[in-house]
Amino acid sequence: MTDLSRLSINQETIKQWSLPELTEGCVKAGIDKVGLWRAPVQEYGVERTAQLLKDADLTVTSLCRGGFFTALDPAERARALDDNRAAIDEAAALSTDTLVLVSGGLPPGSRDLHGARERVAEALAELGPYAGERGVRLAIEPLHPMFASDRCVVSTLSQALDIAERFPAEQVGVVVDTYHIWWDDQAAAQIARAGEGGRIHSFQLADWITPLPAGVLVGRGQLGDGSIDFRAFRETVEATGFDGPIEVEIFNEDLWARDGAEVLAEVAARYVEHAC
Repeated sequence: MTDLSRLSINQETIKQWSLPELTEGCVKAGIDKVGLWRAPVQEYGVERTAQLLKDADLTVTSLCRGGFFTALDPAERARALDDNRAAIDEAAALSTDTLVLVSGGLPPGSRDLHGARERVAEALAELGPYAGERGVRLAIEPLHPMFASDRCVVSTLSQALDIAERFPAEQVGVVVDTYHIWWDDQAAAQIARAGEGGRIHSFQLADWITPLPAGVLVGRGQLGDGSIDFRAFRETVEATGFDGPIEVEIFNEDLWARDGAEVLAEVAARYVEHAC
């Protein structure tokens, strides 16, 4: 594998580009897949975005993000469900079959991780059929444990699968994101488990670099700059039969400060060097 046929560029990797710039840049680079985020898509317009990408023959591999299901207040939970239904509709309008979910952190004052994870499952019980009817799969993304308190109570693939497996695979699966699970010695076994159940709905790459910045959300590294063996992860994922897109999703202020075309070319070169 030495080409870019499976490479998808997540919009946040080149955040400095507008949607038209991202579209034009990917076409020029011979990359025909992108992952999108809701806020810039909403700003540009969902239907307008869908037409822009259709005209450029670009495939949307995922939409990020839905989720944030862990609130205790009934009104807040109802608002979250409504927002996720809107996200599912947006994904369908963009012709992507994958909505990435960030589950949500602990509610203020709570220390009940188990209860929070159960509320994630309760939300998916409502949203799964709605998504399935629209051809959209809900992909639970486990985030590194450092985000468990404020952003995502689902920290491992095992935890994500324990929730996802309560529902049909065509409704709920998982995201395999190297940045979040590279440290877990059970990752390979859980990738096999996910693959056996047909639940790998997204495969994402970003490197782990240290020291982490003060804003840890933007601490993802360019491929090859950190600790992760991407080729080993790709081989493990592909051993399950997965042959879908490989999405590079990097949040990094140094990359955002650079010329977008230069960053795109570097991402493509690093992908071939380290993941192929």
